[in-house]
Amino acid sequence: MPYPVVHVLDYGAGNVRSLKNALHALGYTPVDVERVEDIENASILLFPGVGNFAQAMSFLTSHNYVDALKAYILANKRFMGICLGMQTLFEGSEECPGVPGLGIVPGLVARFPSDNLAVPHIGWNGVNSHQSSPIFAHVDASSDPTVYFVHSFRASVSSANKPWVLTTTNYGDVEFISAIQHGNIVATQFHPEKSGAIGLHMLRGFLEGAAPTALSHAAPTTVLRKRVIACLDVRANDAGDLVVTKGDQYDVREASNDGQVRNMGKPVDLCARYYSEGADEIAFLNITSFREQPLDDSPMLAVLEAASARVFVPLTVGGGIRGYTDA
Repeated sequence: MPYPVVHVLDYGAGNVRSLKNALHALGYTPVDVERVEDIENASILLFPGVGNFAQAMSFLTSHNYVDALKAYILANKRFMGICLGMQTLFEGSEECPGVPGLGIVPGLVARFPSDNLAVPHIGWNGVNSHQSSPIFAHVDASSDPTVYFVHSFRASVSSANKPWVLTTTNYGDVEFISAIQHGNIVATQFHPEKSGAIGLHMLRGFLEGAAPTALSHAAPTTVLRKRVIACLDVRANDAGDLVVTKGDQYDVREASNDGQVRNMGKPVDLCARYYSEGADEIAFLNITSFREQPLDDSPMLAVLEAASARVFVPLTVGGGIRGYTDA
C-alpha cells in the first residue's frame, strides 16, 4: 500500500531534508512542489523555511505561486507553515520594509529587541495554548511541551489576529505568537521536525487530521529550557572509517592493540542512542577536519545525512583549527 503523499513547498533556503525525513518516519511520502498545479491539487501542503523574508516572497512571486498559495489557504485546505513559512502568512516584516507578505493573517513581523535579549532566539522553549488543535492530539494533555526555536523575528498578538493565535511563547519580557491556527490552516514559529518526539507527535496529529485536543497545562510565562547536548569526537581510523573516539590527554590511539585509533562506536549509532536517551542536540566534532574544507568532507556529510534520518533534534558539526584566523 503506497504511503500518503504530502506536498512540500521548498523555496531553496530551508532545512527541508529534516522535514522530509520526519515525514518518512511518520509513514508519508514527501513530494516537492514544482509547478502551480501541484499547489492547486495538493491534499496536504507544507511550507517550511528559514532565512530572509524578501527572498522567500521573491521565490513565490517569480514562480507564480502567490495567488495559488493564497487561494489554497483561503479555501481552508490542509496547510502547515514552519518558521519563515509562518511569517510569510502575515502582511509583511520589518526585516524587508515594503515587501508584502501573503496577507492572510493581520499584523507585521518584527525583530526581537537586542538591547536586553540575545538575538536570535535559539533553543528549547515552552508554549501556552489558546485553542484546541489536532497538533496536540498525540501530546500528553497535562505535559509542559518544549519545542525547538531558532529565529530573530516574531509576530505579536493583536486584537486583529487574536482569533488565529494557537500558542504563545515568552522570550525574556517579550511574548510572541509561536503557532497559529484557523480551520485547517496551521503554522508554527518553532521547528516540529527538530523538536524530538513531541514535534513528531505534533506533525502526526496535523497530518492525520486528528480531532482537536486541548493542553491543560499553562505556565504563567515560558522559559528557555536547560540544554542536554552530546558531543561526539569523530575521526577516521587507519582503515578510513569514521569512528567516535576519545583521547587520553589528546592521544586517541590505544597504548596497545598496535596503536589503533580508539573506537568508541559508529557515529550514527551513537548519535541515535544519545537522542533516545534524551539529548536535545548532537554535536559532531571532526577532530581532523583541519586537513580539509568542511564541504569537501564527504564522509562527515554522509554521517549527518544518515543521522538526520533517525534523529529529530538539531545536529551540528565542528572541526579543528587551521590557523590563527580560525581560532
